[in-house]
Amino acid sequence: MNCSEKEVLQYVAEEDVKFVRLAFCDVFGRQKNTSIPAEELYRAFAHGVAFDASAITGFGDEGKSDLILHPEPDTLTPLPWRPEHGRVVRMFCHITYPDGTPFECDTRRVLKEAVAFAQKEGYSFRFGAEQEFYLFELDDKGHKTSIPYDQAGYMDIAPEDRGENIRREICLTLEQMGINPESSHHEEGPGQNEIDFHYSDPLTAADQAMTFQTVVRTIGARNGLYADFSPKPIPDMPGNGFHINISVDPDNEADFNGLIAGILSRTEEITAFLNPTEDSYRRLGLRKAPGYISWSRENRSQLVRIPAVTGGSRRMELRSADPAANPYLVFALLIHAAIEGIKEKKPLPEPANINFFRASASELTGFKKLPDSLVKAKAIAEASEFVRANLPAEVIQIYCRNE
Repeated sequence: MNCSEKEVLQYVAEEDVKFVRLAFCDVFGRQKNTSIPAEELYRAFAHGVAFDASAITGFGDEGKSDLILHPEPDTLTPLPWRPEHGRVVRMFCHITYPDGTPFECDTRRVLKEAVAFAQKEGYSFRFGAEQEFYLFELDDKGHKTSIPYDQAGYMDIAPEDRGENIRREICLTLEQMGINPESSHHEEGPGQNEIDFHYSDPLTAADQAMTFQTVVRTIGARNGLYADFSPKPIPDMPGNGFHINISVDPDNEADFNGLIAGILSRTEEITAFLNPTEDSYRRLGLRKAPGYISWSRENRSQLVRIPAVTGGSRRMELRSADPAANPYLVFALLIHAAIEGIKEKKPLPEPANINFFRASASELTGFKKLPDSLVKAKAIAEASEFVRANLPAEVIQIYCRNE
C-alpha cells in the first residue's frame, strides 16, 4: 500500500488492526521485528521506537545499545495469516541513532542511496528475484528432518509434486499482501521449489525478497513443513539459487553492454556479499551454479545469462547469488557496478559459448574462477576499493572479519 501516515492511521482504525509489526533486517539480511499495539502507532510515527541493538549481530554492544526504528507508511501491508478480527499489519522501518543520525548498518538505507545515485546519473533499474527453497518434513516434535517433502523433479506435476498446493497457498498469500507472483514450479531437487516475481524498482524488489522468505516459512510451518533457503540443503543435490534479473532504463545497446561489463568486472570483489556462508561455496560450480566469471546468451552454465526476450525490456540474469544474501546490499552493489560499467564504457568480453560443466581443462583456460571459499571471498572484498567506496566501513568489517 502506498499510504501517508494519516492514511495508515485511518486504515488501522477502520480495519480493526490491533498490532503493528515494525520490521527491519540485520546486516546479513535476517528479518527482525518488534510489535506495538495499534494505539502506539502515532507515537512511533512522531518519535520512533527504541530497541536494544546490542542483541543483534553487528548492531552495537552494551556500551552503545539504543537505536530507533522509524516506520515507513508506504510499506504498510496486512499479514493475512493473522486473525481477521484484531488484525496485524507490518511496515518496514529505517533506523537512526537517538539523535536522528542515520545508522550506518541500516542496509535498506544503503540501497536507497544507491538508487538515488543512479537516478542522479540519469539511470533507473528494475530487478526481478528468483529464490529457490526446499521443503522438508518435521518430526513429531516439530523439528526439521532430512526427509524432503517429495521426490519430484523439474516442473513435475501432482501427485509426484506434493508442493503444488503449498506453492498455491504461498502465491495467494503474497497476492493478499500486494505482491504478484509471475510463476511457480517444482525445481530439480527433491522437495525443491521456485516462485518468481514481476520486475520492480530495486527497493520494492528487495522488500519483496524479504517478505517472500517470511511467507514461505510461515506457510510451510502451517502445513507441518520446514522451508529451507540455505545454499546447499542436501550435499549431492542442486543448491538453492537467488537468481537476479536486471534491466536498465534508458535501454540501449551501449548502456546494456556496460551494465553487463560493469557487473562482470566486480563480481569477484562482491562475492562475499552474494554468497555469505560457508555452504555457499559448496554450491558454486555445480549443478547450474556458476564457477567462472563469464557471460553468454541463454546459457545456464554462465555467471551472467541473457535470457531470450519474449516481451518487455531485455535483461541480464546473475546466477551466482544464493538466498543467504542480504538483498539490500546485493542490489546496491550491483547498481554501483552497473553504473560504473556504463559511465566508463567498459568493454564487454566476448561471450563464452561453452557449457562450463562439460568443458575440458583446455577450454576453461583464460576464464577467471569465482572465489572457491568464504575466506578467499572475504579477503578479496576487504581489499576492494570498489567495495570500500560503496559500502559503509562498518558493514564491510562485519562481513569480512574471520571468527
